[in-house]
Amino acid sequence: MGLAYAAPGPDVGARALRHQAFEGRPIMTRFSPQYAQASVTAVLGPTNTGKTHLAIERMSAHSSGLIGFPLRLLAREVYDRVVAIKGPKEVALVTGEERIVPPGARWFLSTAESMPLQDKRDFSFVAIDEAQLGAHPERGHVFTDRILNARGRDETMILGSEALAPMVRALVPDADITTRPRFSTLSYAGIKKLSRLPPRSAIVAFSAEEVYAVAEMLRRFRGGAAVVMGALSPATRNAQVAMYQAGEVDYLVATDAIGMGLNMDVEHVAFASLYKYDGSRRRRLTLPEMAQIAGRAGRHQRDGTFGSVAGRADSQFTDEEIERIEQHQFPPLKSLFWRDSAPRFDSLGHLIADLERAPSNPVLKPAPEAIDLAVLRRLADDPHVGASVRGTAAVRRFWSVCSLPDFQHRGAEHHASFVSQLWQHLGQGRGHIPVDFIARRIADLDQVQGDVEKLGARIAAIRTWSYVAQRRDWLADPAEMAGRARAVEERLSDALHKALAQRFVDRRTAVLLRGLGGDASLLPVTLEEGDAICVDGEPIGKLNGFAFVVDAQARLADRKLLLAAADRHLPGLLAKRARMLIGDDASSVAIAGDDRGKPALLWRGQRIGQIVRGASLAFPKFQPDRALEALPRAEYEALLAHVAGWIEAHLGQSLAPVRALTKAAEDRRCSGPLRALLVQLIDSGGAMPRVQADGLISALDPASRQVLQRLGVRLGSLDVFCAPMIRPECQRQLGVMRTVQSGGVLPAPADPQVAALRTVVAADALPPAGHPAYRLLGDQALRVDMAEKVIRAAHDRRGQAASFVIDPALAISMGLSAANADRLMRAAGFRRDGAKASDKEKNSGAAPLWRWRGLARKRPPQAAQPPRPDGHFAALADWKVAIG
Repeated sequence: MGLAYAAPGPDVGARALRHQAFEGRPIMTRFSPQYAQASVTAVLGPTNTGKTHLAIERMSAHSSGLIGFPLRLLAREVYDRVVAIKGPKEVALVTGEERIVPPGARWFLSTAESMPLQDKRDFSFVAIDEAQLGAHPERGHVFTDRILNARGRDETMILGSEALAPMVRALVPDADITTRPRFSTLSYAGIKKLSRLPPRSAIVAFSAEEVYAVAEMLRRFRGGAAVVMGALSPATRNAQVAMYQAGEVDYLVATDAIGMGLNMDVEHVAFASLYKYDGSRRRRLTLPEMAQIAGRAGRHQRDGTFGSVAGRADSQFTDEEIERIEQHQFPPLKSLFWRDSAPRFDSLGHLIADLERAPSNPVLKPAPEAIDLAVLRRLADDPHVGASVRGTAAVRRFWSVCSLPDFQHRGAEHHASFVSQLWQHLGQGRGHIPVDFIARRIADLDQVQGDVEKLGARIAAIRTWSYVAQRRDWLADPAEMAGRARAVEERLSDALHKALAQRFVDRRTAVLLRGLGGDASLLPVTLEEGDAICVDGEPIGKLNGFAFVVDAQARLADRKLLLAAADRHLPGLLAKRARMLIGDDASSVAIAGDDRGKPALLWRGQRIGQIVRGASLAFPKFQPDRALEALPRAEYEALLAHVAGWIEAHLGQSLAPVRALTKAAEDRRCSGPLRALLVQLIDSGGAMPRVQADGLISALDPASRQVLQRLGVRLGSLDVFCAPMIRPECQRQLGVMRTVQSGGVLPAPADPQVAALRTVVAADALPPAGHPAYRLLGDQALRVDMAEKVIRAAHDRRGQAASFVIDPALAISMGLSAANADRLMRAAGFRRDGAKASDKEKNSGAAPLWRWRGLARKRPPQAAQPPRPDGHFAALADWKVAIG
């Protein structure tokens, strides 16, 4: 199917161009005369017309071939396809940053800028893809040069948009123009919210920041997206696309790089914006640019759709744009950018003049100043740099350094400074960049830590050194440095892919959303290591004890979905968990504070229920958490029985003294004073000052005293205490049980020496309210049973004389200081003898004399004699026992 373009006049034909001159020099005559009769075919049409596929087929049919592409990513993609056809030893890849050229390679895939046209290679077939980019302000002159000068010995193909047809007729009038229709229909699907885009959609944005923002929103709404940008390395791009193609994510966020022939299964293209910054200004996309990107939707015979993302005023198409994109009707190109591709190199002045020269052909216009020319002008004006560039070889070499791409987009000023550094090495001495210089720069970038932005910046920087390492005339050992740069780029690419997936892909949500086609509760749910609950291998929450806790990272909107996926499977998982608890070692269960400090029963550190107040202090109850109600009935009852048995076994021994005292206090066969005394002793924690119970003690009959003796209760001089109750394990459990009774929070752990009930501890180690097992003596505290032992030893000496010496060895051996030992003696009723010691006794350091003075006890007002059994108030004894 031909096009009805008017044939250009002879003044703008290729023959005329070859003979027009600027100041006596022809514009272009680079391809050999023997190619004059070789066929030139322009295959034009919209996207999805199979143009690139046709070029690959045609090239494969020739003995050798070369195709130039607009993107490194696309060149790499086609390289992989041709390698699959011809084998790796026959195919070469040449880009600015990558060069794979096996000896004897016959088929070359390249970026347009890197096409090896100067290597005197003889290619049977040559093609240039996306040739309409000759109208691109920055790169257009390269594509125009390829249209005019890149020729195959037997066949040349120019691939591009139908809008290029007038330019082909004007510049290559001998070319045979063939148009190809689109294989599938492209239609407008309207404006959709990001959360309602159909699966297999590509969302297009025009800056890295916008791409990341869209990808983040898709992660929240739809489980994630793959990311494709021109700045990505081929490895990262391929890994991201593979993730999309494999269905791990249903969405792709891309820049306009997606429009340059990258082949993916995209069914819908949504524009997040119709404006882009083109290097000089922010402008609206041209109609061909819109169509080029929208045309990625649909593949081969499958129809595609395009539209906009709701909520963005700058993403809405006009009715005319929609109609033209659907009908593939675009205004023809009226001109292409041109720059002299064969300038003079005898001086910097002539080089700059030729690069700024305007074409004489009306369909060509001078290219805007690209960054390579901007850098050249800046450095040529620098007297130190300009003076070092003398002679044709130096000028040619200097121009090659200025042509280094600005991969990091730092701008002409900063890029010129970097180029100047390189020229300092290349323009003097042996003309090589020192190995240690480039090796250090590459090593500095070999860091895989950091976020997406940092990794992307390092990849952009390593691309610079990859480009430098491909220049065989710049380095003494280019292969070594190229290998290092490639290895660093691969590591950074792997890290960037992982960082992108980690940041923009929530595979759990994606898995669940794919499961919504049926019943989410039917998805495979498993209990994994670390108590994680997983759906199809993706964690959705965890079991905390027997409670299912939704993943903290899950959005509020996803929580019902996650619960639905886990709900059906939880009873079975919990039953398995209950059997695990029942069969576990007894040491895996403990009574300790939960996350609020409340006494709880923990299994492997996770709460399964609370310990609550029971009938008495030594008989608490277990209150299971409501999460256990999800257990099947049999496992639930078995678990409760197991827990009850554990509590009895765990507390039965340590709290045996408390239980014994409690049983006696409730035994009505015991006397009232005895029962009252036992209640007070239990409440006080196993020990109390004797002065508090003198009234009750004096009322005890011999039988009651025998009961106390059997229970281990000692009526000491200063304290009444139950020796078994003041043992460490009993005291520890008593503290927990008293907290259970009060409903409070477990206190902070006691000082280790106090917890172990050491004989003597520092006074400030005791809790503020004191400790029942200790008697405070100055700056020390002595355990009450040990205090009674010291006092008993003093009473044993007392019977020997009115004034007697108390051996301090016993108190000192316990760790009690002499001053505090004196305090204990005075509290027990002993006083220093008033007789003055002789000078001989003083000089000899003899121990002081003590005399028994007796205890001066002050009875509390309420401590009275017990009522007579036949009196009116006899029942008060039982009442006191009942209320404690």
